Amino acid sequence: MRLPDDNFHFTELTPIPPPFYGADPDSSDRGVQYASEAYRQRLAAAGVVPSMSRRGNCYDNAVIESFWSSLKRELVHRREFATRAEAQAAIFEWLEVFYNRERLHSALGYQSPVDFETHLN
Repeated sequence: MRLPDDNFHFTELTPIPPPFYGADPDSSDRGVQYASEAYRQRLAAAGVVPSMSRRGNCYDNAVIESFWSSLKRELVHRREFATRAEAQAAIFEWLEVFYNRERLHSALGYQSPVDFETHLN
């Protein structure tokens, strides 16, 4: 069985810990590949905390599901990317420039995440 992250190397990341977790979260559905011991060990070695919804509770991962929906609706489905590198650059810009610094989030009192975190400190 292939692990979900076979093409992804955690060592390439330079994570910035989110303010509410203390470690970087990995949110997934209840697929067997995400519950495998090998996958969980790779997450732990990278300092990533697994987050999996409880059986029968579709609201556990509502925030991350909303994020994926926004990314697809606001960026991915609006354009075609010629290369993987072009898609990665566009997603990085959308996330770091627009989503985190400009886009207002109802869950944060209609503030951007950067503004929200600034007011916490």
